[in-house]
Amino acid sequence: MKILAILYKGGNAATSEPRLLGTVENQLGIRKWLESQGHEYIVSDSKEGADSDFQKHLVDAEILITTPFHPGYLTADLIAKAKNLKLCVTAGVGSDHIDLNAAVKAGIQVLEVSGSTVVSVAEHVMMSILLLVRNFVPAHEMIERGDWMVSDIARNAFDLEGKVVGTIGAGRIGYRVLQRLIPFDCKELLYYDYAPLPEAAAKAVNARRVEDLKEFVSQCDVVTVNCPLHEGTLGLVSPYAGDVWNVQPAPKDHVLRTAKNVLGGGNGMVPHYSGTTLDAQARYASGTKSIIENYLSSKAQEPQNIIVGIGKYETRLTVNVQLLGSLTSMC
Repeated sequence: MKILAILYKGGNAATSEPRLLGTVENQLGIRKWLESQGHEYIVSDSKEGADSDFQKHLVDAEILITTPFHPGYLTADLIAKAKNLKLCVTAGVGSDHIDLNAAVKAGIQVLEVSGSTVVSVAEHVMMSILLLVRNFVPAHEMIERGDWMVSDIARNAFDLEGKVVGTIGAGRIGYRVLQRLIPFDCKELLYYDYAPLPEAAAKAVNARRVEDLKEFVSQCDVVTVNCPLHEGTLGLVSPYAGDVWNVQPAPKDHVLRTAKNVLGGGNGMVPHYSGTTLDAQARYASGTKSIIENYLSSKAQEPQNIIVGIGKYETRLTVNVQLLGSLTSMC
C-alpha cells in the first residue's frame, strides 16, 4: 500500500530536534512502523503544481496524510484522479484544505486528530491578545531600531482588565480562551456561536452569548476569531494577530506580512505554528498513527476524529465550527 505524507520541511532545526515530528525529516515518527508491514511511505514538502510529489504520487496512493501547517490542497479535480485514495488524515486539526464534498462523493474518508492542538492554539490566542493590547510588537521593533520614545508606544497600550473580550466561536478552542481570560478580570466575556453553550459551561466562565454578529462586535474591545473565515467574519478586524493564512506558505508580498494600523502597529501575524508546538506534534503524530492503525486493521475510528465517513459527513464541525486557528483583533 502506498501512503503519501505532505509535511513541512524542517531543515537544520528538525535534524537537531527529533521532537519536530511533523516535518519531512522526522516523518511523524512512523516510517519504520509502516515499512515493517510492507507499506510504501512517501514523504515530501513538494505540493504545488502538476510536477509536485503531491500530485505525482496521489494518483496511486491509498492513504494521504496532510497538515494544516503546510497543506496539500486536495481539490475535486485531484480527487477525481486519485483512483486508489481511500483515507485522508490531517495530522493536526483542520481539514478545510480538502474538498469535503468531493470526498463524500468519492467515498473517501477524512479524519483528523481531534483535540490535538486546542491547548496550544488557545495559549497562542492569549499571547496574541496581550501583545496587541499592550502594543508589544511596535515597542520591540523600536528597541531593535535603537530608538526610545515611550509616548509613541504608550498612546496605544491598554490593560486587559476592565475590557470586554469576545470570541467568535466557542468550541474547543474558543471555550479554552474564555477559561484563560477569567484571571484577567475583564469587564465582560462574550461569545458568538451558532448554538449556545450548555448552561453549566457558560456559567463556569461567566460568558454571555450575543446572537447578532454585528451587535456582538459593537460591544467588544477585543475580538478573537476561533472559527473558519467566512462571509460573516470577513473584514471585521483592523489591528490583528494570527497565524492562519489564506494561502500557506504565504507569498512574500502578502499584504498581511506588513500591514499596519494608523499608528504604525497592530500586526502580530506569524507563520502558522500555533498548533504545532512540540507538545502538539507529539499528540497529533500519535493520533495519526492510531487512525492509520485502525484503518489497516479494520477497527472502528474514534467518532470525534471523523469528519467524512464513507459517503457521508459525520460531524457538524464541517458545517461552520471547525476550529482551525485564531485571529485576534482590538476593535
